[in-house]
Amino acid sequence: MENRFVEKATGAISDKYRLAILLELSNKGSMTSSDIQELTGLSQPCVSHHVKLLTDSGLVNAQKEGRNLHLTLNKESLQQLSGFIEKLT
Repeated sequence: MENRFVEKATGAISDKYRLAILLELSNKGSMTSSDIQELTGLSQPCVSHHVKLLTDSGLVNAQKEGRNLHLTLNKESLQQLSGFIEKLT
């Protein structure tokens, strides 16, 4: 379980756009897909792809409200990833 999670999570943060999304979520607390488009300058389909990878990895939670998707960090998963990285030192 842990290895698969770490593999997906590190894969998700290995992209500059997804890393930027995570950092901005850390600063703002939550964002919408429109906010991510503004941040990255990517098209809506591209944003959807990156959001899907982040949510599939478990690092980000997505809550759909009407046509909007609200994203927040999954702090438990980030702590789990942090714990794994600490084991390496």
